[in-house]
Amino acid sequence: MTVLVDANVLLRNIEENHPQCAVARNALERVRKGGHELVLVPQVLYELWVVATRPVAQNGLGLTAERVALEIEAILKLHPTYEDEVGILEYWRLIVARYRILGKRAHDARLVAAMLRHGITHLLTFNAQDFTRFPEVAAILPQDAHTLPPA
Repeated sequence: MTVLVDANVLLRNIEENHPQCAVARNALERVRKGGHELVLVPQVLYELWVVATRPVAQNGLGLTAERVALEIEAILKLHPTYEDEVGILEYWRLIVARYRILGKRAHDARLVAAMLRHGITHLLTFNAQDFTRFPEVAAILPQDAHTLPPA
């Protein structure tokens, strides 16, 4: 099975002093060892960059652009990245209309649109509750990664 990794899991993985760092790392390892493919879409990397480079006082990690560029380079070596395609826009338009998405939740809908366009059904995320309105995808909390059946 192909599993999309959300930005928040990658952020916790690189933030070594965060209480959820070990949970994120264990989940990534467990999913990989289960024979599943962990993948990305560009939006995940954009979100990672925004949070990682945002000042700590504004709920970011306060990392330098150079450090985040290196982190992304390492992440890209581990995880294939599905490209943005024209078809994602049409999926997104259908999703926001179908579920009457408002405001910031349109970002979640964009992630779901990319998943649907690429045939990805599972998302590894600390924000599983944000995706419950989308029955097309299964959001998995990192602490529940052990529940994925082996590939």
